[in-house]
Amino acid sequence: MPIKRYGVLRAAVIDRRIETSDTPHYQIHLRAAGVDYRAAVNVRSQQRPPELLYVGVDNFAHPILAQLRGLPDGFTELGGQAGGPALDYIRSNLFQRETMRPVPTAAPGPENDLGDFLDHYVRRALGNAEARAFVFGQAWGPEPTTPDKVFHFSPGNGVHDVHMNQGNSGRFAGDDGVFQDGGLLLHFPDDTWVAIFLAFQSQSFHTDDTTGHPLPEIPSPGPAPTPGPGEPDHLVRIVGALANPVGPAPEPESVTLLNTSPSEIDLTDWALVDRAGNRHPLSGRLPAGDTLRVGTAPLQLGNRGGTITLLDARGLKVDGVAYTADQSTREGWTITF
Repeated sequence: MPIKRYGVLRAAVIDRRIETSDTPHYQIHLRAAGVDYRAAVNVRSQQRPPELLYVGVDNFAHPILAQLRGLPDGFTELGGQAGGPALDYIRSNLFQRETMRPVPTAAPGPENDLGDFLDHYVRRALGNAEARAFVFGQAWGPEPTTPDKVFHFSPGNGVHDVHMNQGNSGRFAGDDGVFQDGGLLLHFPDDTWVAIFLAFQSQSFHTDDTTGHPLPEIPSPGPAPTPGPGEPDHLVRIVGALANPVGPAPEPESVTLLNTSPSEIDLTDWALVDRAGNRHPLSGRLPAGDTLRVGTAPLQLGNRGGTITLLDARGLKVDGVAYTADQSTREGWTITF
């Protein structure tokens, strides 16, 4: 079943510590509306291989940011559904999967292990009264009779599971769910955002839309897939979207696809999916190297930002993009990805 009390903590960064125990974490002390919290961020997997997959995105832009700006300080519980600020590494198109890379838990020298990478960003928010951390994961506490074991404030209170929470194997499969992934976003006074996403190498990036369990007969997990008979990633790319056509609504919105492979691709039973989960079926054949512009009804490419996901006939994600309100303000202009 999905993790309990999934949500996001909006808080100021007070302190941090790189933990070196048998189950190491990067620990962050946060404070929101006078309440102390600890964010426990995994930096090592209990399953092999132990190195986590990591990506840090500078100048992060995504339609969920408009919703995060309106949240109050403190922990906000989130429902696991499309269209809200909840994170889903597969369906929200937060980053390109191949940008994730395995990072050692600890290594000699500066800026060369996961603790260093996390600290590089968190230190920028440390002690800045205007900066805010947005920590996505599972809440615990408050624990009235138990002080925090790391920073010793009382009562104990915090957020963990700050990583992908679907596509698990073995004893962690019970934590699977959709729109409940963890992550760390940092918002700075100059209105820039940084996003940090973490996953275990044992997790699958092709999961069931209801349970979050790995889909059967899927390619092996890994950070940088190579397109081929079993792995659909980026065989066809979404290269453009006309989200704000000229004229009054309803306008003829469209998406442009590019076949990057050396072979013709049969698009029968493929589909485009928008942020709300609406599907537009595809058909026909797309020659190698060619582009295809398709209408998108009943998809809704809103002018306030959105996501577009391409699925193959098996329901596996082939490509996915996101765009913001700023990118769709100019009427008649095609957004490129």
